[in-house]
Amino acid sequence: MGKKKVAETDTIKGATVPSQTAEAVVPEAKTAKRLKRIERGRVYISASYNNTVISVTDNQGNVLAWATAGAIGFSGPKKATPFAASKIISVLAEKLKGTEIAEVEVFVRGVGGGRDSAVRSLINQGFNVVSIRDLTPVPHNGPRRPKVRRV
Repeated sequence: MGKKKVAETDTIKGATVPSQTAEAVVPEAKTAKRLKRIERGRVYISASYNNTVISVTDNQGNVLAWATAGAIGFSGPKKATPFAASKIISVLAEKLKGTEIAEVEVFVRGVGGGRDSAVRSLINQGFNVVSIRDLTPVPHNGPRRPKVRRV
């Protein structure tokens, strides 16, 4: 909606002249989101056979930045490669420049090809990795297997 322009008029010898005191509507400029300095963070790596998803959070679980191989531009089977995982980490390091994260805990889930490469790339980008935990779900014998097929 905004403010309406109202032109005030001054009278000079009977003639009406628009006044220069009317306010023009100026759109507010958006400022960049301010990133706070964080002592410790968490990096969650989900490496499946089809894609690699990496997100960085603070200790409370608030997501600071995330990236996927598909969002960067990889398509098809290239999304689950170690090269794609290293590129994701470099994109995240660029996004997290202002936060200055000192130490990170790494949580890895999945069996894809990018899991080891992502951890190595984190170390190469200058992140101090404190711990690495594997959260890959492992079935403890699960549901009953189907009967053997008889031909």
